[in-house]
Amino acid sequence: MDTEQFTIPLWLELTAVGLGGIQGALFASGFRGERRLDLLGVAIIGTVMGLGGGLIRDLMLGLPPASLQSEWYLPVVVVAAFIGMLLAAPLQRVNAVIVGLDALVIGLFGAFGTSKALSLGVPIIPSIFVGICSAVGGGILRDMLMSLPVSIMHVGSLYAVAAGAGCAVLAILHLFDVPIFISGLIAVAVTTVIRWLAVIFDVSLPEQRMLYRRKVATETGLIPIVRR
Repeated sequence: MDTEQFTIPLWLELTAVGLGGIQGALFASGFRGERRLDLLGVAIIGTVMGLGGGLIRDLMLGLPPASLQSEWYLPVVVVAAFIGMLLAAPLQRVNAVIVGLDALVIGLFGAFGTSKALSLGVPIIPSIFVGICSAVGGGILRDMLMSLPVSIMHVGSLYAVAAGAGCAVLAILHLFDVPIFISGLIAVAVTTVIRWLAVIFDVSLPEQRMLYRRKVATETGLIPIVRR
């Protein structure tokens, strides 16, 4: 398949970067007490959220970071971060908007990462992995900078799973020669819907220690097994 059709338009990638910057600033602005951030701190978190996924993607693929190849990335993400600061108060009680924006950002970066890997001839499974890392990379860097537990490694609402589902859908559609624009839209929709519904209905993967306790209970009989 012609790799030219996998080229990500600059305006579309800048849209994802801007949405990531807004989402990161909204997240950082919500902290109180000892974790309060000043304007620079919020701007940095927004910038990391907006650029982190693409940076990780390009490094994994051995490419020059796209964010350093254009004059637009840094101004767009910084302005978006400050917009996120201004929206933090009005949107404080509209959690669905923040969750929806987060899900959309994950979907966009996952689709970009997978499609870019496929365009370089990377096999299907590794391409999906690149897409997942691109989708969750900004969140990982954000959590590390803020000294928070890395969200994808703890019980949550199918953060990486949603990204993986969308990336897998894109890769499968690619095998059937579906145009990349259509498969990308479907992939973003799949990731967004799964993430959004998982948050609404509080769906997550099983907690590891619960599996361990049940195994110990079965082997030793020292603690009761609770069946639901």
